[in-house]
Amino acid sequence: MFRTVLKLAAVAAFVLAAPALAQQRSAEPAQLSPAAAEPAPPPAASGAAVPAAAPSAGVETASASKSVLTVPRELSPWSMFMSADVVVKAVMIGLAFASLVTWTIFIAKMIELSVVQQKVRSALKKVSDARSLAEAQFVLGSKEGALPSLLAACMREARQSAGISSDAGIKERAASSCAEIVRAEARRVRLGMGLLATIGATSPFVGLFGTVWGIMNSFIGISKAQTTNLAVVAPGIAEALLATAIGLVAAIPAVIIYNHFARVTKGYLELVNRASGAAARLLSRDLDRTHVSGGARAAAE
Repeated sequence: MFRTVLKLAAVAAFVLAAPALAQQRSAEPAQLSPAAAEPAPPPAASGAAVPAAAPSAGVETASASKSVLTVPRELSPWSMFMSADVVVKAVMIGLAFASLVTWTIFIAKMIELSVVQQKVRSALKKVSDARSLAEAQFVLGSKEGALPSLLAACMREARQSAGISSDAGIKERAASSCAEIVRAEARRVRLGMGLLATIGATSPFVGLFGTVWGIMNSFIGISKAQTTNLAVVAPGIAEALLATAIGLVAAIPAVIIYNHFARVTKGYLELVNRASGAAARLLSRDLDRTHVSGGARAAAE
């Protein structure tokens, strides 16, 4: 079930990321050529006219470049993602996919744990008045679950140990079989929780890597532009910090969900241990009845 859900999540993340990558590859930075930026010199009418025209042209060029540098860029999350570096964009996509996996596991595990807990509670309620393993199996019918598996293991051990007078050995072997079933059930219900722990522990550091990479590229751009204007510096740093924010968005829910499932799983395993104890008590009653009936038969003879 989890493998199918993760495959669907991967396909959804790829579909969401494909338009962004295609737009980045097709976009080409518009650069202003130096020849176009410099105005054509006016014809020299006299010796005094040329020096007067040069300062005015320089003032116009400086004001134009100043206006270009102070044009504000849109700093919405989507625009920052689209204008980010390829590495930073890959980090953001990976963290978004991790967040999608986290919520997918949350929904799947909530449904799974609710169903299995209800099954065990209902089975324990049904067999509470049973007097033997056979009666308990008859009450439960052909249902699947932890308690039917435990009853079947005890019944199988009692049948295979027929003719053996040592009750302690039968109970020990039955307890060993029940312990294996409990451990298998614990492994099954914990499936996916390791992935939640990994996402919660590594997502902040992955986002930090994207931030460091983005800030490094921003400083390289500052050195090339040879300016510390905030309008030039701020967008690149904001894009880098967005990676850390997405990392925290992915990590915080993963940690909370992991802790929640750790508590719920512990409660479910307590129910399974109660079911194991109920099966062991029914086996002990069957063994005692066997000895009582055998003693009465011997006395009658």
